[in-house]
Amino acid sequence: MAKKRVIIPSGGAKPLAPYSPGIRYGKLVFTSGQVGIDPASGKLAEGGVAAQAKQALLNLQAVLEAAGCRMEDVLKCTVFMRDMADYGAINEVYGQFFTENPPARSAVAVLGLPIDALVEVEAVAIRRKKKK
Repeated sequence: MAKKRVIIPSGGAKPLAPYSPGIRYGKLVFTSGQVGIDPASGKLAEGGVAAQAKQALLNLQAVLEAAGCRMEDVLKCTVFMRDMADYGAINEVYGQFFTENPPARSAVAVLGLPIDALVEVEAVAIRRKKKK
């Protein structure tokens, strides 16, 4: 029977509340929403929504890698943004991380995000067997 395993990337951004950055259950990996916190400074990436989106996706990638996944293993993403006018800028960055066969995705505007972030990204991925 599958067992729930907490995923915490070493050197990753610290959680802002009592939650796990990721959970692995069997072959599935569920990430918490990642905002654009620079793990080194503990502050939001400077440079607006594109910079925050890039850092959020780098943070997401770190959680996935800690769980034994790659960005290609993502099945579904949800993107939360404070302003739907940022949709294009976020897509520009998002497309750099998902170049082929992108995952299913929902994108919604929300009233607010933790620490006044402009964007947050969460994902569901599948762990594949490692090649020998």
